[in-house]
Amino acid sequence: MWGFGGRFYWGSRNQDETRRNTKGIVVVFAWMSSQDKHLKNYVHLYSSLGWDSLVCHPQFLNVFFPDKAASLALNILSELIKELKDRPCPIVFASFSGGPKACMYKVLQIIDGKCKTRINPDDLRFVRDCVSGHIYDSTPVDFTSDLGTRFVLHPTTLKMSRPPIIATWIANGVSSSLDALFLTKLELQRADYWQTLYSTVAMGAPYLILCSESDELAPYQIIYNFSQRLESLGGDVKLVKWSNSPHVGHYWDHPEEYKAAVTELLAKAASVYSTRVQQLKSINNETSEPVHHSQEASVSGSNHHQNSKRMALDLNQQSIVPRSMQDEEDEERFILGSTMNGDGIVGEILFDVCVPKNVEDWDLRSFGRHSNFNSIKCIKRSKM
Repeated sequence: MWGFGGRFYWGSRNQDETRRNTKGIVVVFAWMSSQDKHLKNYVHLYSSLGWDSLVCHPQFLNVFFPDKAASLALNILSELIKELKDRPCPIVFASFSGGPKACMYKVLQIIDGKCKTRINPDDLRFVRDCVSGHIYDSTPVDFTSDLGTRFVLHPTTLKMSRPPIIATWIANGVSSSLDALFLTKLELQRADYWQTLYSTVAMGAPYLILCSESDELAPYQIIYNFSQRLESLGGDVKLVKWSNSPHVGHYWDHPEEYKAAVTELLAKAASVYSTRVQQLKSINNETSEPVHHSQEASVSGSNHHQNSKRMALDLNQQSIVPRSMQDEEDEERFILGSTMNGDGIVGEILFDVCVPKNVEDWDLRSFGRHSNFNSIKCIKRSKM
């Protein structure tokens, strides 16, 4: 728990002779204090529904050091790419508690081309196009410097009703030190984190959000606001709320309702992936005209197979950084821009057919995935 990086492993994986029948892969981003035994029930649930599980246990300090989270994210992506090249299938990201900040949001940024890596960009786009669903359990939480203090001192972490006085002193001291040393960086990281979560709407994948009104670490109001923003951006969101269940304990207290909600989400994810495959086949058929015959003939069999697996969703992305309850009191405002992705297959067609390449010596293709127009213009906050 205490350290950098993390580890991952296949929690459930069908044997070679039955792997072709597996419906997809659930990538589990566990909470920082979790152990293998804590994830067994979730792994078993996904397996019973025909899905493999790739489980990630991030370390606590990844929350405050994004480069460590990115290192773990790269290792997970390398494992996913190896698996998907052998067996393309839908992917669902299932995150718990602090898992999104400790690793998942860096995975999202890398596959969206926002981080420089040595991984082939085509492979990253392939992973992105396979992402077909999102599950949020007791998360997301608003990332502030006192989050670590509340997390460390919470009964579900310490396994005791009241924290020792010495533990309270140490945790508060660490939080104060982080405020003094990294105040500006932490605030920028917070904005970057929320913006990344909202940008996933562009993937066109459904969301399942599981929460409790009594959860102190993941307040219901913050999670509710998160779901509302996703819906306002066009996301397909289902919010399941319980009145009294513990942090990351919803499945334990409400197994039947929890299983029904997850079953529905995984079925939606499989349908989304199937639709994308059909759309890709239609696009490939439309582009297989005689005028392109000479170009296609020069492509090797392996490259053609790789291209046939690539699917791109080109949507207008409007990323909004949410305000927490303290933010609403402080009247904090975040003003963000929007971007258009023109790098995918659909984007290429739209730009080539509908838009002239040069208008008064302006190259419209420069406003693509890597432009800087999606930026935070203003960040104002009076309190961490």
